Amino acid sequence: MVAINKLLDKTKGDRWIWLIIILLSLISILVVYSSTSTLAFKRGVGVEKLLLTKHVIFVLIGIAMIYIAHLLDYRYYAGISKVLMVITIPLLVYTLIFGANVNDASRWVKIPLIGLTFQTSDLAKLALITFLARMLTRKQENIKDVKEAFIPIMGSVCVVFVLIAWANMSTALMLFGVSILLLIIGRISIKQIMMVCAGGFVLLLFVAFLGPRREVYKSRIETYMHPERQNSDKTFQSDHSKIALASGGVFGKGPGNSIEKNFLPHPYSDFVFAMIIEEYGTIGGIIVMSLYLVLLYRCIKIVTRAPKAFGALLAAGLSFSLTIQAFANMAVAVGLGPVTGVPLPLVSMGGTSLLFTSIAFGIILSVSKDVEENNSKKVIVGEIPAMA
Repeated sequence: MVAINKLLDKTKGDRWIWLIIILLSLISILVVYSSTSTLAFKRGVGVEKLLLTKHVIFVLIGIAMIYIAHLLDYRYYAGISKVLMVITIPLLVYTLIFGANVNDASRWVKIPLIGLTFQTSDLAKLALITFLARMLTRKQENIKDVKEAFIPIMGSVCVVFVLIAWANMSTALMLFGVSILLLIIGRISIKQIMMVCAGGFVLLLFVAFLGPRREVYKSRIETYMHPERQNSDKTFQSDHSKIALASGGVFGKGPGNSIEKNFLPHPYSDFVFAMIIEEYGTIGGIIVMSLYLVLLYRCIKIVTRAPKAFGALLAAGLSFSLTIQAFANMAVAVGLGPVTGVPLPLVSMGGTSLLFTSIAFGIILSVSKDVEENNSKKVIVGEIPAMA
């Protein structure tokens, strides 16, 4: 008990965000435990073994990484971002050429020695957002200058966007959207932002019509826009997701009672929100959605109170990335968007993607910790004259 109290004393940052992290982690364990029963059966192992030897361990490691990341002063991430960008761009190129091919897309790289695979786009998201926050902060004095600020900043965005979009359009588009929001907050002129959007649209068309996955993108859009014209194989995932939503009702079937987990290909990752509604009902879905909305609200408060521009931009970029990804996953599950492979942050079973998400949460808490310390210093300074 004493050790726990000491640990809590060292835990800083927004308490609401810590609570959201714990709640999402618990929801993740419950839903993944239920939705992996079919996967465990196919692999010939017990669901407890599959869950306890992978997901729970990753959840615990993720929470540990959040704790470690939040202890590090967020200013150090400015220097780390340069190293990450130097690593990320060659790694994205390597992934496109030599990466593991899954569903006609090279997104995965195997980590030597330990045998784990991870999506390089997860690292790229973290690298680009932290690097953009650093660049926008350093270029504030001449932020309107095209040569000094706009071109260096947009060069990094465009390179990362194209390299990710070549194999993973949905992630690239979300990252591009987050980048635009950061440019707006970072005081880039509206004219330049419009140029960015126009350039992004051209790059999007280039990748969509000339990229190796052009047929996949075309098929997904056609399936979403005209499901009545498609055969059942193309609408299989979205159909069973809708069945899960409809059968869940208001209060759901109860934990472990999902039927659609036996039909959906990825009920523990891409369609985990459909599993939540089937087992916990509309009430459960609203609770999960509310947690992400509260997360965004608390992060916005951190942004408005951050004493330094870098901290504000860093918290804004990472929080936008997490919440946009969350609502993109939920939109796919309820049929508001074409099927993508975007996981639900901190909830989907994801291994290394869960760890990168945890680092993002830790950095946000590091900024929040600095805000708390800055506010406490103001209070102490304000009390000195009164005491005298």
